[in-house]
Amino acid sequence: MSVIGKVDSLWRYPVKSMRGEELEEAFAGFAGIYGDRLFAFTSSGSPKGFPYFTAREQNRLLQYRPRFRYPDKAARPTNLSEAEGMGANPVWADPSELMVDVETPDGKKLPIDDPALMDMLRADVDQKHQLTLRRSERAMTDCRPVSIFSLQSARQLGEEIGTQIDKRRFRANVYVDLASAQGFAENEFVGRSMRIGPKVVVTILERDPRCVMITLDPDTTQKTPAILKKVAQAHEGMAGVYGAVIVEGMLHKGDSVELLEPT
Repeated sequence: MSVIGKVDSLWRYPVKSMRGEELEEAFAGFAGIYGDRLFAFTSSGSPKGFPYFTAREQNRLLQYRPRFRYPDKAARPTNLSEAEGMGANPVWADPSELMVDVETPDGKKLPIDDPALMDMLRADVDQKHQLTLRRSERAMTDCRPVSIFSLQSARQLGEEIGTQIDKRRFRANVYVDLASAQGFAENEFVGRSMRIGPKVVVTILERDPRCVMITLDPDTTQKTPAILKKVAQAHEGMAGVYGAVIVEGMLHKGDSVELLEPT
């Protein structure tokens, strides 16, 4: 077992494809990061097998800022301390406690289920996109429950295309600052497990295949196609890794990251 780095920052995305929320601490459970991608919009015009309406179709989704109406109740499962003491699984909060309001790019605040919000999201896109709000108690991620990305990978990609890259483009849950200066070192963790902080164990299952989302500036939504092109040409179309939580618990900014020995 060896320390390979530390947690740089923790993020969750209450509404799939909308702006993320940086956290000082987060509960990592079998279903993902607590409160992550709890809501999503699906579309009748989305491709078969991927029903979600995302920033691929409406770039401005990234400029919508979702916030939990009761942030204290959205911080962790309601009975976390009792569950940990008994070795039981914590219970997710009552749905009413995890209600989300969305601040629009022009500063309006609307409940996530307000029809007016759907009308805004569909503006200036093909009207074949009839939207439906979906809610889930499992993180509606594209692949595995938890995504991890290193600062070193963002730095290397920036060097490869000749411009600084904002790590937020990669919409990870856990950004790690690795002891190794080499980018894409997390590729070597696939098939291994890591302990983050004193308790949480995540098994790294696969590399993260990337799409046009990483070309979009998280603030302006302007496109930089060269990022995806470089990932495709130099990194087999992948950047970062996906994992599954094996031991649940709280994560904190600054937590150590240890690579566990194979069993």
